[in-house]
Amino acid sequence: MSRSKRLADPTRLSRRDLLRFGAASAAALALPPATRAAAGATAMETRPIPSTGEPLPVIGLGTWQVFDAGTSTAERAPLKEVLRTLFEAGGRAIDSSPMYGRAEAVVGDLLRAEPSFPRPFVATKVWTRGRAEGERAMAESERRLGGRLDLLQVHNLLDVEAHLPTLRAWREQGRIRHVGITHYARSAFAELERLLRTERLDFVQ
Repeated sequence: MSRSKRLADPTRLSRRDLLRFGAASAAALALPPATRAAAGATAMETRPIPSTGEPLPVIGLGTWQVFDAGTSTAERAPLKEVLRTLFEAGGRAIDSSPMYGRAEAVVGDLLRAEPSFPRPFVATKVWTRGRAEGERAMAESERRLGGRLDLLQVHNLLDVEAHLPTLRAWREQGRIRHVGITHYARSAFAELERLLRTERLDFVQ
């Protein structure tokens, strides 16, 4: 797998790196909120996105299950504080998916409701069959999350050949900034490698 075509894999960090990142994050969170907000830009280590060189914090926020919440203040107030803590610690990346129940809509609503939040790096996925259905699902994710998406990925390579032309077109139009693919099973690694060699991809999850 070409190193230049993927973001460095955080699962390959050494134990020393993990301890160092954990200590830095804990120290940042121990600061008063105003101090954390002022120091956020340097509180977390970053790595460059290989295709653009843009620095991205090494720790992001996943939204599976926890952000699949209702509309009440009691349910959403703690999630707003989760986002605030992420940003104050220097994080930016938020990963969601239409398969995560109401998570996309909840994230989008919370971001729109708090203009003081910095602009995050928003990632989501498409996981359906057929180009037309994929376009419909992607547009719905775009609407829920409040506009331009930073990263859109074909989840678990489902009907990947049907969706990649749409992702390429959206990238050219400026509707998304980065294109990616995901899978977790070793049986799919050969297909992941083939796509890395034949497509201009920015991320592999």
